[in-house]
Amino acid sequence: MTAKQTRHGTWTADRLLELGRGYQPAAVLAAAADLDLFDALAPGARDATALARRLRCDVRSLVPLLDALTALRLLNRQGNRYALPRGAAPFLTSRGTHSILAMAQHQANCLRRWAQLARVVRTGRPIRRMPSVRGADGDAASFIGAMHNISSPVAGRVIRAVRPLRFRHLLDVGGASGTWTMAFLRACPAGHATLLDLPHVIPMARRRLAAAHLQHRVRLVAGDFMADPLPHGADLAWVSAIVHQNSRAQNRMLFAKVHDALDPGGRIAIRDILMDPSRTQPVAGALFALNMLVATAGGGTFTFDELREDLESAGFTHARVMRRDPGMNSIVMAERPE
Repeated sequence: MTAKQTRHGTWTADRLLELGRGYQPAAVLAAAADLDLFDALAPGARDATALARRLRCDVRSLVPLLDALTALRLLNRQGNRYALPRGAAPFLTSRGTHSILAMAQHQANCLRRWAQLARVVRTGRPIRRMPSVRGADGDAASFIGAMHNISSPVAGRVIRAVRPLRFRHLLDVGGASGTWTMAFLRACPAGHATLLDLPHVIPMARRRLAAAHLQHRVRLVAGDFMADPLPHGADLAWVSAIVHQNSRAQNRMLFAKVHDALDPGGRIAIRDILMDPSRTQPVAGALFALNMLVATAGGGTFTFDELREDLESAGFTHARVMRRDPGMNSIVMAERPE
């Protein structure tokens, strides 16, 4: 056994070094996504010179990226021409039927912040956001698209944990482009909804809802759910992938606003990561806490007891776990008393 292979418990030097190099394939995919390289190849194979011209890149710098993508089997190469592998376009292009491109672009932004994790731990301050090569507007659009990428395939299944799955009026707090609103409306044909999100998000929601022929059942409200009053009159509030962005004090403020906006007897359903008391499980949650550390001033991941206490401080009762999930799809529900 060589020095590099010497074992101490379950670890070897090789395994640790491999773990340390894990960022490299992620950075290759991130760069390709940021540059819209996969969309540039959607019409067919191109050589590096043509790709560099289309992507406005330096050709000498583009070639090793293309070769690394080929080595990772994210591209094929014949001679000096590069192409998408068979079956990759549905996932890697913006118009693909199962596109994850927006999430790959969002993860590129996360990667840039994670690279400075040690600095954040030392200073206690999150990383100042710097736009990618796509610019601030492109980053905002990719974030909203990323939420749809990961939520759309599972939304119908996840919301079945919201029992009973009946409502008269749903309030989707920070509802992004409408992915979860659409799932709820399809599950409850008699219901209507109000979707609240920032002004630049509302046009995205309008387009997605119109494409789904559900726009007539949704009122779109532009606003900041932390700064602006919430629309009143709902009997079910959906708070999806929001509480991790906040500190507990901020969540107590948000829950109080939701409580006031709900009709008596209304319910709040929170979708997020749910940690066990050790804060080490699920593993995805322990890592996601670091994602919030580098990106937010007070965000993190929370246990059920913490969410229950914060809900009760806002006046909610009967908090309970409706669904446990190793990722973002746990659901906690509570009620506003009659």
